[in-house]
Amino acid sequence: MIATIPLKPAGLWELVGYFLRLGAFGFGGPIALAGYMQRDLIPRGWITEEEYLQGLAFAQMMPGPLAAQLAMWIGFIRHGAAGASLVGIAFILPAFLIVVAISFFYVAYQGLAVVQALFYGIGPVVIAIVAHSAVRLAKSTVGAERRMWLIFGIVALITMVSRTEIALLFVISGLIGILLYSPPASWKRRGNLIPAVLVAFTGLSATAPLLWKLGGFFVKAGAFTFGSGLAIVPFLHQGVVLNYHWLTERQFLDAVAVGIITPGPVVITATFVGYLVAGLWGAFIAAAGVFLPVYLFVLFIGRYIIRYREHPALKGFVKGATAAASGAIAGAAVILGQGSIIDVPTAAIGIVSLLLIRRWRLPEPVLILGGAVVGFVLFKG
Repeated sequence: MIATIPLKPAGLWELVGYFLRLGAFGFGGPIALAGYMQRDLIPRGWITEEEYLQGLAFAQMMPGPLAAQLAMWIGFIRHGAAGASLVGIAFILPAFLIVVAISFFYVAYQGLAVVQALFYGIGPVVIAIVAHSAVRLAKSTVGAERRMWLIFGIVALITMVSRTEIALLFVISGLIGILLYSPPASWKRRGNLIPAVLVAFTGLSATAPLLWKLGGFFVKAGAFTFGSGLAIVPFLHQGVVLNYHWLTERQFLDAVAVGIITPGPVVITATFVGYLVAGLWGAFIAAAGVFLPVYLFVLFIGRYIIRYREHPALKGFVKGATAAASGAIAGAAVILGQGSIIDVPTAAIGIVSLLLIRRWRLPEPVLILGGAVVGFVLFKG
C-alpha cells in the first residue's frame, strides 16, 4: 500500500531538481502534472499520501494555477519558505525560458505567411479546448447542482453579451455560494468563516507606468484564476485585449496556444503576453506577477485553508466562484470564436477538434500541433 511507504524526505536540492525536470517535460495540464507528483513523490517516500491530498485540496480551493500551487506547497511543508521559493522557481523556469524563445521568434517572424498559416489552424483548436475546459470544469466542481449551473449560465451570458469578463462576479458568486451552503443561521454554530482572500487584490492601481501596470494586472489575474489553468483566459482577454489594447484578438489566441503547447503550468501564457507588450522585462514581470499570489497563499494562508477546508462557508464560496469561472470561460470561448472561426475550414477544424477531445481524449498539445499542420495545408492567405 502507498500509505505504508516509510517517509524519507528529500533534500532541498533533490526536490528542486525533480521539479526542474517536471517543469521541463511535464505536459498535459494541471491535473496531469498533479498526477505526476503523486506518481513520483509518494512511492519515493518524499511526501506522504495524506500530505499530498492536503496539498491537492488546498490547491483546488484557492485561486491560482493548481499545479504550481501544489508544487510550492510540497516545497513548503518539507523546507519552509526556502523550499516553496526554490521549488516554485524551478518548476516555472523551464516553461518561462521556452515561452520567451517562442515569443522572440513570433515577434520576429509573425509577418511571414507560414506563421499566419500555422495559426490559422491553431485558432479553432484553441477555441475547442477552451470550450471543453469550461464544461469539464463545471461538471467536475458543480456536478448536478442546478443552482450552480444557474450561476454558470448567468455568468456565461453576461460575458457573451457584455463582451467583458467581470472579476467581481467571481466574488459575488462565491458569496452566493456561502449563503446557499452555509446560511447565516449556521454561522454561530460553525464559526463565522467568510473567505475574503481576493479582496486585497481588487484595489491595485492601473495608473502606474507600463511595467507596473503589467505587473499589477497579472497579480490580479493570478488571484482570480479559480479552476483550471484556462480559467485565466477570460480575465486576460478582458484586460490585455479590451481594456488596455496590448494585444489583438489574433495575438491573444496565439498566446493561449503557446501556453497550452509548452510544458508546465498553462498560465505561463502570461510570459508570452508580457513579452509582446514590453519585451524581456515584460515577460519577467508578467510571469512573476501571475505566480506571486500563489506563492503568498502557500506561505501565509495554506495552513488555515487546510484547517477549515471542510467548513461549509469555505466550500460554498469555492463552489460559487468556480461555477462563475466556468461560465466566464464558456462566454470567452464564444467571443474568441468569432475571431478565429471565420470560414468553413476553420469551423470544421474546431468541430473535429472538439470531437477528438471529447471522444478520444487526445492530448491538447497534440491537437494544437495537428491544427498547425492542417492550417499550413489549407491557408490561402
